[in-house]
Amino acid sequence: MMSARTRAALAIGTAAAAASRRLGRGSGEVIGGKAALRLDPRVLEALAAGRTTATVSGTNGKTTTTRLLAAAVGTAGPVASNGGGANMAAGVVSALSRSRSDRAVLEVDEIWLPRVAAATTPAAAVLLNLTRDQLDRSNETRRIAALWRALGATLPDTVAVANADDPLVTWAALGFARQVWVGAGQRWTLDAMVCPHCAQLLLREDGGWHCVGCGLARPVPDVDVVDATTLSDRGRTYELDLRLPGAVNAGNAAMALAAARLAFGVDPEAALAAMATVGDVGGRYAVVPLAGRHARLLLAKNPAGWLEMLGLLDEGPPRPVVIHFHSRVADGRDPSWIWDVPLERLAGRTVHVSGERAEDMVLRLAYAGVGAVRHPTPEAAAEAAAPAGGDVDVLATYTAFRELTVRAS
Repeated sequence: MMSARTRAALAIGTAAAAASRRLGRGSGEVIGGKAALRLDPRVLEALAAGRTTATVSGTNGKTTTTRLLAAAVGTAGPVASNGGGANMAAGVVSALSRSRSDRAVLEVDEIWLPRVAAATTPAAAVLLNLTRDQLDRSNETRRIAALWRALGATLPDTVAVANADDPLVTWAALGFARQVWVGAGQRWTLDAMVCPHCAQLLLREDGGWHCVGCGLARPVPDVDVVDATTLSDRGRTYELDLRLPGAVNAGNAAMALAAARLAFGVDPEAALAAMATVGDVGGRYAVVPLAGRHARLLLAKNPAGWLEMLGLLDEGPPRPVVIHFHSRVADGRDPSWIWDVPLERLAGRTVHVSGERAEDMVLRLAYAGVGAVRHPTPEAAAEAAAPAGGDVDVLATYTAFRELTVRAS
């Protein structure tokens, strides 16, 4: 039973969230949770009590994997989730306060995972990947891996559902008492060149990896991506028919499948059928109108994410490309990471660029041998990219992406 202080904190949080929505300041998820936490710092523990919970964390794919897992768990009844992306403690408080379901699937920022997991005691901690993201906030991936590894020792009943293809995640997951390994893939490897345990060189060959020093190596997956349309779960194969594109989402689905079965007892076939209904996630991959064109929105916020989205551009007939590029607080103020992105893969195309840091992107594209034209707005960029109308692909950093989704709504 909740204390009077907790009930008062939740009431004030609900009022703050409603005021935020009424004033047009946003959804109220963050301010409502912050208000509740300010009045009762233990409100998250109270809200999580009695629930079966899974946390989902990593640099890339958190929101999508959370949405897929929530869809799978939803086959057994209502599920509390913060699938909208408010993934720090305040957003988790808001999500749990909106639903009394005894099941919860929570997206958690990778730095906030120790605090949120300590409060919610998840049955499963889904650990996706660790790469550089915002250079002014979470650039040191080995430090985050160490935080996750230490967390495992404090949660003896939590199972790590971990990406076996990421050495940093593997090392972190070994701090937990039990692991379920998933072959979710890792195409971006530049942030995992040395062993997180002994700092010796990692070798990658035959689809695996191992350390030349201490012997840390890729575990054998319990759940694996066989190909774009097939998953394997403990030796049994299942058809995968996602509406979400790309190999990266097959990996996200594999992580969600493992967690749904392990933490919530969901039948794999039912889980995959539910995941197949997910079409876009917070606007990711959605096709929206932009200056009379059909614009497919692709979120690309760090080098690993850009590599995946560049791969999507190569699937199917080539479309004109627009890049909308900001570097605000939520993106990370330092955009120098774009020099690590293999933009040379856009060679032969003319790319149209907009956004507050368009000049930085145009310069990077020039060094990549890619023709680029700067425009004052994304609408102008789309018009120039497809002068006769039709389809365009728009790659956008986080705040630029949110800007476009708001305009389209």
